Amino acid sequence: MSSLLLVRHAQASFLQHDYDVLSELGHGQSRALGEHWARLGWSLDAVFVGPRRRQQHTAELAALAFEAAGGRFPEPVVLDALDEYRAEALVARELTTLAARDARLARLVAELSASEDTRGRARAFERVFQSVMRSWQRGEVAAEGVEPWVEFSARVREALASMTRDSSGGRRVAAFTSGGVIGVSVAHVLAAPDETALELGWTLQNASVSELLFSGARVSLSRFNDLAHLHDSAAWTYR
Repeated sequence: MSSLLLVRHAQASFLQHDYDVLSELGHGQSRALGEHWARLGWSLDAVFVGPRRRQQHTAELAALAFEAAGGRFPEPVVLDALDEYRAEALVARELTTLAARDARLARLVAELSASEDTRGRARAFERVFQSVMRSWQRGEVAAEGVEPWVEFSARVREALASMTRDSSGGRRVAAFTSGGVIGVSVAHVLAAPDETALELGWTLQNASVSELLFSGARVSLSRFNDLAHLHDSAAWTYR
C-alpha cells in the first residue's frame, strides 16, 4: 500500500496586499512539518507542488528542516493542476453584481465594509467568500480567466490519478497544494457530492496533512486535516 500526503500550504498573508506570501507563523508551521517527518524516520519517493508561491515556499521550508535532520527531500515537481481555484478574482470582479441581486449577500458585504477590527473583518470576509464560492460552484457566476467548477474539479481528479498511478513498492508521495484541491480529492475518494468537496476545503487548517492510501485503482482516506506536527494550538490557523 502506498501513501499520498496532501499538504495544505502554511499560513499566508490573509487580508494583506499580496496573499501569496507566507506569514512568519507560516514559516514556523512549514519547518515543523519537515522536522516531524524527519523524527518519524520517513523517506519520500516523490514530491509534487502547485504553482503558487505559498505552496512552493511551504515545501521549500519543510524540505530545509527535513534535510537538516538528515532526510533526503526529492526535488519537487511542479504540477499546475495542483493550483487553487481563483477565488480572489471571483470575489473582486463579481461581488458587486452578486450583491445587487442577493439581499443576504448585500447585508454580508455591508458587514464586511463596516468591520473595523481584524477578527471581525476576517469573519465577515469568510461569510462573503463562502457565499460567492457557492454561487460559482452552482454555475451562477463566472469571471474572465476563472475556470468553472466542473473544469476545476476535473483537473484536480486528473492530478490525483496521476499522483496515485504508481503504487509499486509502497511509495510515499507528498503534494503541497491548497484547501480547494484537497477538498475535491477527498470528496472524490469518498464519493461525496460537490457541495461537500467545497466545504471540506474550508475546514482545512494551514500546513495540515491529509493522507490517502492507494494500491492499483483503489484509493482510500486514512487521515484528514492532521496537525500532529503542531503541538501548540496557537499555531493552528485557517487563514
